[in-house]
Amino acid sequence: MSRAAFDFRLYAITAESCHPGRDLIEVMEAAIRGGADIVQLRDKETPPERLLGQARALRELTRRYGVPFIVNDYPELALEAEADGVHLGQEDMPIAEARRLLGEDKIIGISTHSIEQAREAVRAGADYIGVGPVYPTPTKPGRPAAGLEYVRQAAAEIAIPWVAIGGITLDNADEVLDAGARRLCAVSAIVGSPDPEAVSRELKARITAREAGHAADAAPPAEGPIRLRLNGRDTETTARTLGELIERHGLKDRRIVAEVDGEIVARSEWSRTLLKAGAAVELVHFRGGG
Repeated sequence: MSRAAFDFRLYAITAESCHPGRDLIEVMEAAIRGGADIVQLRDKETPPERLLGQARALRELTRRYGVPFIVNDYPELALEAEADGVHLGQEDMPIAEARRLLGEDKIIGISTHSIEQAREAVRAGADYIGVGPVYPTPTKPGRPAAGLEYVRQAAAEIAIPWVAIGGITLDNADEVLDAGARRLCAVSAIVGSPDPEAVSRELKARITAREAGHAADAAPPAEGPIRLRLNGRDTETTARTLGELIERHGLKDRRIVAEVDGEIVARSEWSRTLLKAGAAVELVHFRGGG
């Protein structure tokens, strides 16, 4: 898996305590069949030397399906199992140290719990970040929820792939997507379900539908100037995308929140968001998060 081509929509993480009596590989294969397009081995209780068998089995499974495989916490285990990368916590080794150990080809992700940590992860060279926990979750005992506001902040300014994680279920996935997430991670909701394939399929369908709906809302490019409402004022522009509009106003490198018709548009989607006549666009200098 090339770092340059790396992206995903539905992140599945192992949690054997959520499915006692069921085989780990069978559960994760069901999640992949349902649409999970990245898999992480996470086990905080077992020493890494005893996880190698599971890691190799998951590596074989994910290769068969063409899905990236990530190991939580243990770069050495990731190398030994030929994983695609490693996921770090805030208390684990620095990203630069993990990069030296893993080399330039491996994917490095990191958990973040605030917009300040997200910014630092981007500066340090993370390939993706986890944003959360969005809701309280038993997989992060004692960790207060970061909430939907952090999801909105990430959507407004984080350009690298980021995934909303923590307490996400079928019951609340839509409000996480409403906040601007375009990638979801569900742990117990998937692997703790009697039917991981069905839950994965439903979550993936909601992500895909949200993306398709966002694209469908944009009209085909017009021939002449487009008339729209920018920051409360009627104006005309020949820009065809939100990214082009932002660049023309000299705001490309500024920290701003961009909204189209009341919906926050993630920075990573600016260049793909087509403008349509009559759209209401708000470009607001972002001052949240310090």
